[in-house]
Amino acid sequence: MDTLLSSSSSMVVRSPLPPVRTIASPSKVYSAAARFSSTPSVNGFRRNHLQLPRPFTSSSVPKFSVRCGAGVREIKESEFQSTVLESNRPVLVEFVATWCGPCRLISPAMESIAQEYGDKLEVVKIDHDANPQLIDEYKVYGLPTLILFKDGQEVAESRREGAITKAKLKEYVDSLLETISVA
Repeated sequence: MDTLLSSSSSMVVRSPLPPVRTIASPSKVYSAAARFSSTPSVNGFRRNHLQLPRPFTSSSVPKFSVRCGAGVREIKESEFQSTVLESNRPVLVEFVATWCGPCRLISPAMESIAQEYGDKLEVVKIDHDANPQLIDEYKVYGLPTLILFKDGQEVAESRREGAITKAKLKEYVDSLLETISVA
């Protein structure tokens, strides 16, 4: 017969079943103490189960957001016409969502690009969930999506989906600016 011992002097459990798993002290992982309970018998056998409280509740799950710094401005559908389509300068549009991990990952690189190319290019973000009409109109299927607009039109072959490193993003923007200056 195996015996389960604890650092607590009041917890000693004897079981005829072989141990299945060794459990480290839950005090560091969980805020509440572990409780033993007995479940109803199944085929004449009674089993003891260790009930551990869940480490996160719905109120303690971290919430994320994609914030804009000084260089990147978040716009809505109502501002798209005046900010992007009627702009005198090229506009790099980033379609993002708060729940999108790759969007949060490239956010600092986008801020850097917006500051570095501020005199040549405007950078804006559009929230995927808050602007479904733009998502449908520009057929945004993956996030983040980058599209360059010039003179109210999407620049051919400027669309880019997915996460990208800062160095690759800089190469991408340089090649787009070179393409539109030649055209």
